[in-house]
Amino acid sequence: MKRTWLLFAQAVTVMLAAYFVVATLKPEWIGRRATSLGGVVSVIEAPAASSGVIAPGSLSAAAKKASPAVVSINTSKAARRSPRSEDPWFRFFFGDQGDQPQIGLGSGVIVSADGYILTNNHVVEGADEIDVTLNDSRHARGKVIGTDPDTDLAVLKIELDKLPVVVLGNSDNLQVGDQVLAIGNPFGVGQTVTSGIVSALGRNQLGINTFENFIQTDAAINPGNSGGALVDVNGNLEGINTAIYSRSGGSLGIGFAIPVSTAKQVLEDIVKEGKVTRGWIGVEPNDLSPELAETFGVKASKGVIITGVLQNGPAARAGVRPGDVITGVGEKQIGNVQELLTAVAGLKPGSSARFALQRGSDRMELDVTPGLRPKTPVRRAPGQPE
Repeated sequence: MKRTWLLFAQAVTVMLAAYFVVATLKPEWIGRRATSLGGVVSVIEAPAASSGVIAPGSLSAAAKKASPAVVSINTSKAARRSPRSEDPWFRFFFGDQGDQPQIGLGSGVIVSADGYILTNNHVVEGADEIDVTLNDSRHARGKVIGTDPDTDLAVLKIELDKLPVVVLGNSDNLQVGDQVLAIGNPFGVGQTVTSGIVSALGRNQLGINTFENFIQTDAAINPGNSGGALVDVNGNLEGINTAIYSRSGGSLGIGFAIPVSTAKQVLEDIVKEGKVTRGWIGVEPNDLSPELAETFGVKASKGVIITGVLQNGPAARAGVRPGDVITGVGEKQIGNVQELLTAVAGLKPGSSARFALQRGSDRMELDVTPGLRPKTPVRRAPGQPE
């Protein structure tokens, strides 16, 4: 009898061991059996992750840090009525034109606890009312502090307490291939975060703004994202999303952002002086080409050739002549028109700066005292006269 119980105990032990082995290595076998007998569906679940643990490769921390400071901007502009809209004959042929306001949508970034917001000029241009909606659903009326059409930037201000503020990064340290996030309110669907990389740096001659030094990214940017944030993997602001290249109106993976270094300078000038102050020398620059070099008889291989000089302008008074090739402004080397425009704009009006240039086969330097850049009434394509 004792031997029988011993054999029984050993058999049960072996069966239990086999069960645990099968349950561990082939749980679906047990699941199939359970389904066929009792109608219970066996599923395999991932182990519960610990609270607060970020998955490898996730950019959630960067999004969580920057998103509260990105706002949605809704604008309205009174409809323009025809002066003949009250004429009965006009209304008979063209109907009642109505007074429906024009509605606009964009994004912005809170950059100061005082309520200052950076956005695009084209988002708020001509708006009669500006409504700012925070990510926590609070609303405030936005006031335009100043605009800079040359860079398509604008500064707004709202009056609210305990505002989230974005941390400004250093866009000069960005590298092609760096991961970035674009945050905004595309198509009015609500705050959206998209990811991509920095596709290129220093994009210019696109005909978008007078001063162009864009960060190009493939992070999806769509209508409504304008004025939103481009942030790095640490959640720091690297640029203000401003434009896309598209044939359909949607994202094709080519978006452009204004570097935060440019946006910061515009912000400081507008807050301190109410406007952006830039240098101006009164010349008509063109990119150097073999044809222009031969026409003006200059022996230069790089730089920007001056094809016109404004009479009695700053450059003319300093001795700059048509045919001169500007190769440097201060410590900056000049290779194209956009670089010259940017370098001259950064000069302080009334303070002289050293210009390096080549006239014929002679290299020389001139001290030029820039004046105040005239206000730009409309946007111009790069390469046109200053």
